[in-house]
Amino acid sequence: MTEKEDINIVCSPEETKERNEEEMKIDLMRKIIEKQDSACEVQDIDDSTLRRFLRARDLGVEKACVMFLKYLKWKQTFVPKGFVSASEVGNEIAQNKMFMQGTDKKGQPIAVVFGGRHFMSKGGTDEFKRFLVFSLDRLCSRIPDYGPEKFIIIGDLKGYGYRNSDVRGYLAAISILQDCYPERLGKVLVINAPYIFMTLWKIIYPFIDTNTRNKIVFVDNKSMKATLLEDIDECQIPEIYGGKLQLVPIQDC
Repeated sequence: MTEKEDINIVCSPEETKERNEEEMKIDLMRKIIEKQDSACEVQDIDDSTLRRFLRARDLGVEKACVMFLKYLKWKQTFVPKGFVSASEVGNEIAQNKMFMQGTDKKGQPIAVVFGGRHFMSKGGTDEFKRFLVFSLDRLCSRIPDYGPEKFIIIGDLKGYGYRNSDVRGYLAAISILQDCYPERLGKVLVINAPYIFMTLWKIIYPFIDTNTRNKIVFVDNKSMKATLLEDIDECQIPEIYGGKLQLVPIQDC
């Protein structure tokens, strides 16, 4: 039994129809991409990657192709080696602000980011953007072959202040996440958010697309563990939030 036949058996007729329509649009995307970028080896691009770009543009083939071709150009110029090494983001790693451990109930890997530890480093915004790619690639590498192909982030803003309000950096993060890693974000759980953060939030909010906004949840401190338990089993919650896992620095994963 092929994978396609198996999908048709387990899916409802409506889901099967949607899946078949997506496959037809993915085939069309391949033809358009190959025509517009003859240097692109489109046969090496897997269906799941094209599907994420397609869904990010509400199944609009032309818009998805524009988005994907823009992504390819960005990757060729910003990540010419295909990856970012730890040696290229030493200043960012030294801030000890991003960790990865555990999975949620859907099997999605969990990252914990400490906003109060983020400062403009000596490497500036460019190094911060490289650090984002370095971290997101490591996070994506832990996504299992089954399931929703996404990750979940716990954004801890304890100790956050004006000195952490790196507007340029945060706008760059939003752009990279939305434009280069579409349909990878499952949910962001924002915890320990101080009132001072809302000033920055008002600035960056308009730059976040609707789909991403709907995935951002501000968690009340009084119900933090209960809220985390809605998505994550206790054995997968970090110890600092009442769970049982120790956090592992992103560079050590």
